[in-house]
Amino acid sequence: MQIRIEQLAAHLQRGPLARLYTVSSDEALLALEAQDAIRAAARRNGFAEREVLHADSRFDWSQLTRAASGLSLFAPRRMLEIRLPGGKPGKTGAQALRDHARGKGDDLLSIVSLPRLDRATRTTEWAETLQAEGVWIEIPRVERAQLPEWIAGRLARQRQSADPKTLEWMADRVEGNLLAAHQEIGKLGMLYEPGPLQFEQVRAAVFDVARFDPSSLPATMLGGDPARIRRLLAGLEAEGEPLPLLLWIVSEELRSLLRLKQAAEARHGYGGARSGGRSWGPRSGAPAAMVERVLPRLGESVLAELLARCAEVDRIVKGLRVAGRGDDPWLELTDVALALHAAAHPG
Repeated sequence: MQIRIEQLAAHLQRGPLARLYTVSSDEALLALEAQDAIRAAARRNGFAEREVLHADSRFDWSQLTRAASGLSLFAPRRMLEIRLPGGKPGKTGAQALRDHARGKGDDLLSIVSLPRLDRATRTTEWAETLQAEGVWIEIPRVERAQLPEWIAGRLARQRQSADPKTLEWMADRVEGNLLAAHQEIGKLGMLYEPGPLQFEQVRAAVFDVARFDPSSLPATMLGGDPARIRRLLAGLEAEGEPLPLLLWIVSEELRSLLRLKQAAEARHGYGGARSGGRSWGPRSGAPAAMVERVLPRLGESVLAELLARCAEVDRIVKGLRVAGRGDDPWLELTDVALALHAAAHPG
């Protein structure tokens, strides 16, 4: 059975508890909170003893069988946690997890924690067995667009609030780093009384702890705003992300948009282009709904010109001079990203 994270508290309170819980997420904070909630419910139901197995690439999976069958002199009901940081147990581990999931008995409650799985891994027999035999909680990432609402919810827990402008400002400072965001919000709870927070109070207290994801660049170029594009690229530069990787991401996005634009013209619309399969090349890295919305505004000549500018940035990265361009490839790449945004949002 699969449930959303929002349903977990009600499930644990309603009972009875399942024998097996799987928490799948790339958000370390939310995964930890979900596991804490399961542990607390288990303790309330008499599962007093806890054992943790770290199933890395060198893990001996026979330990799982021994741990599951072991008896305790002190606690008749036990918790067993299996942490799978890589998300892929291998052939031996897959069989061990299947066997463990199908085990019987009410004296052992198991919690499997793993990262969010890709589609291929999610449909493997071992993963499907975990879901079929227990409760699967898949926690999605908190994207930048959702972050102000998430912050507002966390502030409400400590009886505080902030206006939309302040929430957006906070989101810019903590995006991509939910654990640090949690700490910054907790700091506000310690520094200020319950009630509305003023912008100056938040600005004085919250540090810039944002971490930036290169894969968010396509969607930011098409759907963000100029200030966010500059901040994203400046943050990636400060974090030491390799410029050739970012240039490849931007180039591939432009190349995909150009092929999609050409296919849309030939097939009389975006829907026809999408149904054309591989004929127009790889799909854009931005969300499909966003691409469909902005594609009519993007001209083939503009996309081709920006793709040519990426080739110029590549020459600058290699130390070559390009007539009419500066010698800072980061600034030049930022100009390309801003130009694509301007083309997608004219006026």
